[in-house]
Amino acid sequence: MMTKEEFEQEIQRIRPQMVVTARRYLDDAEEAEDAVQEVLLRLWQMVDSLRLPIHSLAGILTRNLCIDKVRRRKPLLRMEQVADVGEEPADGGLLEHTMSIIETLPAMQQTIIRLRHMEGMEMKDIAQLTGMTEVAVRKALSRARKAVAMKVMEKKQ
Repeated sequence: MMTKEEFEQEIQRIRPQMVVTARRYLDDAEEAEDAVQEVLLRLWQMVDSLRLPIHSLAGILTRNLCIDKVRRRKPLLRMEQVADVGEEPADGGLLEHTMSIIETLPAMQQTIIRLRHMEGMEMKDIAQLTGMTEVAVRKALSRARKAVAMKVMEKKQ
């Protein structure tokens, strides 16, 4: 168990490196500071179970939080990417074309891709809703994305 004083001293020692790590991922000083503060809050909530040294755990938490923030910035399936790969069909718009491709997927893949990309749900929430593990959801989503990309490529040829 770590005391409050030990925690404060350790944080003073490792905080600069956490900020550097966050800035490297986020390219924004304010967002990096916010991420570090969020990690420090998480660490404080675990203070009763922490043992020195905590720099490895702090580094991992900082990196993972920053990666999550970067992923949220970018849509996972952008319509511009689909447009670059395939021509828009003459009988309908790009969205309709993509939706028609999604409708050909197996039911669970359709559900997962819709929940993730149209509803913006997190993986853990999709896993709870579908009764699957997060790993299984990620695999199914990956397969669904690949299937959509392959069908778009087939249309182009």
